Amino acid sequence: MAPLVFLLLFGQFLLCTAVDTITSTTPLSGSQQILSQGSKFALGFYSPPRGNTTTSSYYIAIWYSTIPLTTVWTATTDMLVSEPAFVSLEIARDGNLVLRDKYTNQQLWSTNVSIASNSTMAIIRDSGSLELTDASNSSMVYWQSIDHPTNTFLPGSKLGLNKATGLSQKLVPWKNSADPSPGLFSLELDPNGSTQYFIRWNESINYWTSGPWDGNRFSLMPEMTAGYIYDFQFVNNAKESYSYYSVKNDSILSRFIIDVTGEIKQLIWLDYSREWVLFWSQPRTHCEVYALCGAYSSCNGTVLPHCNCIKGFSQKVQSDWDLQDYSGGCKRNTPLQCQTNLTSAHAPSDKFHVMEDVRLPDNSQGAVATSSQECQVVCLNSCSCTAYAYNYTGCFVWHGDLINLQEQYRGIGGGTLLLRLAASELPDQQRKKTMVIVSTVGGVAAVLMILAIVLFFLSRMCRRDRTFRISKTAGAALTDFRYSDLLDDTQSIDSLLLNLSTLRVATNDFGEGNMLGKGGFGMVYKGVLPDGKQIAAKRLSQSSRQGIGELKSELVLVAKLRHRNLVSLVGVCLEEQEKILVYEFMPNRSLDTILFDSEKRKDLDWGRRFKIISGVARGLQYLHEDSQLKIIHRDLKASNVLLDFDYNPKISYFGLAKIFGGDQSEDVTRRIAGTYGYMSPEYAMHGQYSAKSDAFSFGVLVLEIVTGRRNNGSCNSEKYVYLVNLVWEHWTRGNVIELVDPYLSGHPSHVDQVLKCIQIGLLCVQNRPEDRPTMSLVNAMLTSQSVRLPSVSMPAFCDRLSGCSGNSESASSNGMTITKLEPR
Repeated sequence: MAPLVFLLLFGQFLLCTAVDTITSTTPLSGSQQILSQGSKFALGFYSPPRGNTTTSSYYIAIWYSTIPLTTVWTATTDMLVSEPAFVSLEIARDGNLVLRDKYTNQQLWSTNVSIASNSTMAIIRDSGSLELTDASNSSMVYWQSIDHPTNTFLPGSKLGLNKATGLSQKLVPWKNSADPSPGLFSLELDPNGSTQYFIRWNESINYWTSGPWDGNRFSLMPEMTAGYIYDFQFVNNAKESYSYYSVKNDSILSRFIIDVTGEIKQLIWLDYSREWVLFWSQPRTHCEVYALCGAYSSCNGTVLPHCNCIKGFSQKVQSDWDLQDYSGGCKRNTPLQCQTNLTSAHAPSDKFHVMEDVRLPDNSQGAVATSSQECQVVCLNSCSCTAYAYNYTGCFVWHGDLINLQEQYRGIGGGTLLLRLAASELPDQQRKKTMVIVSTVGGVAAVLMILAIVLFFLSRMCRRDRTFRISKTAGAALTDFRYSDLLDDTQSIDSLLLNLSTLRVATNDFGEGNMLGKGGFGMVYKGVLPDGKQIAAKRLSQSSRQGIGELKSELVLVAKLRHRNLVSLVGVCLEEQEKILVYEFMPNRSLDTILFDSEKRKDLDWGRRFKIISGVARGLQYLHEDSQLKIIHRDLKASNVLLDFDYNPKISYFGLAKIFGGDQSEDVTRRIAGTYGYMSPEYAMHGQYSAKSDAFSFGVLVLEIVTGRRNNGSCNSEKYVYLVNLVWEHWTRGNVIELVDPYLSGHPSHVDQVLKCIQIGLLCVQNRPEDRPTMSLVNAMLTSQSVRLPSVSMPAFCDRLSGCSGNSESASSNGMTITKLEPR
């Protein structure tokens, strides 16, 4: 008996140390865990955080052991354990790995494979896989966890289809952030035999595809060719089809997941910031995910949370929504008239709430009607009808739940939806009906009629007062400008309106002492609003080349975009021919006012400069990849980067920015607008612009920040040297450190980071757009110590741009934005 007790105690001791196996004599229970040989992964009992809930549920899980707990696999998603001390993960007599209840001896989970020998052991590998192997020959693997993925696809594992058995490996997300049980989505290879992956909802509806494998990547996943970190491969033979990937640098931690919202994401761990960062994701927007928000909820990708119940409805299960599980949707607050026991004589008829600019729900049915009124009657005649729409193609009605509504949508399948609600949900409409009834009574009707006429003309006059005339350019004819021109693109302009009188007081009547700067567009003034908020008022001159198109672009985009590295819009004033955009005040003004000043740039130590570089990179990644809109800035430069009190950068000026469609990657324009020296060669010479054009501008900016030198000047000057050319020459000679700003030379500890930034800058200014990295990759290179940077090819030189090709008149040599217009 004593030797047996000793063996058991010794086994428990081993499990408390860094062992990587479970054997027939060393089961796992309670708080014990086993670690892979390199201590990269751990296996044990895991309890997800459940917010305010005090009860705990435990699951067998594998997680990264070297960073904040991140699970990569769970075994018992459909079998929770209330107390790990009451169960045991052990090797059974038949050789399988099983989870057993210690007191009832009931088997709760098993690997359930046929094994010739019962002498087995379970071992956790540094690949993140748990393997059931022969005890005397660990290379003989009977079962492994990576063949049964849950929500994570790890480097080196397979995701595909066994053609002989028909078994399909799927990635399935957690139900919510605290419940690993299977969610409604899945990612799997096409079971019909094509070489593409589908994300499916509820095992039935395909709503996203990777596109087929073309030999190098999946055709609808351009991110796979943008990175230098991963190597994706696809295998297709008579027995099986699958993809796998590897990370070129083994020190990089990476995972591919499908999350609770139905998005697939590639993430990498950054030691620098101690967090997982997004490398790329698909679908690009949350609102593209089928049924993400459930029934009677709408999706809006520009706000958080993305899902919200529509008018007349509220969350069905609030606790699920708190855990980011919106799939349960919303419930009706008040039953429809036809759903109650009241007769039509005692209950008011149902009404319709107008929802404009929405993506219409799925599963509509056509109906016979020649007008919107007839279409409404068709819907009212059926108690199951929940909404209708009428447009030039006819009448459409919806019966039952409304799925996949999306707000602020102007794409294909969008329009105006009439939502059926109980009359009590629309009290304003009921009051209008009462007024109409009362207005039919004798002399009161006449009085109300007169009042209605007066109000009508007053409203028309108010609308006219809100119409202003502004001039587009000096000497050009005046053109009508209406608030409706902006209402097409913004949710509500009224919330942004500021009175001219208020701004005059705030800026001391735009006094010279309040001037912060000036340019071709006009002046910028510092001001203080009545509530004490400091502002920067950008007052466009009437002779400004920035016309209504640029004004609308800047107003609409800055109002919609929200990111800590983008400037925030406070308001707009369009009174008395004024065009004034009001922003948050940045105490340290624009980067160029400090970086290129021989005294002020002493305040920019390397820590602050690196913060600026990283912040601008994050802001551009948001514009290109992470925001609801895909934005190309087109005029990134030092003067358009503002600095707050702590030198945090904020990208400003969106007058030249362009919005791309979901699948659009580039565009061509005959109107070349921007700043020479920052323009990519394909844009300056051919009008071709893309996210890689902004990457080029970012590269130039990085080189300016590191060297403290401007990238512009007079091309006629003998002293003019194009900065990119200068850095490249020193880079190839191996003495690029000589170009680093002398004010940084006293900090040798930053040399490696400085050289990395120079290399990233040169990568961004390479001549071919396809050679330049995406901003997500730039961020990965900036923040990770383990990402290996690729070699640099020859950049685009000054003589490749029209700015130094003998056409100096068209070049901007003072850093101001220029616009070159093609002749009519």
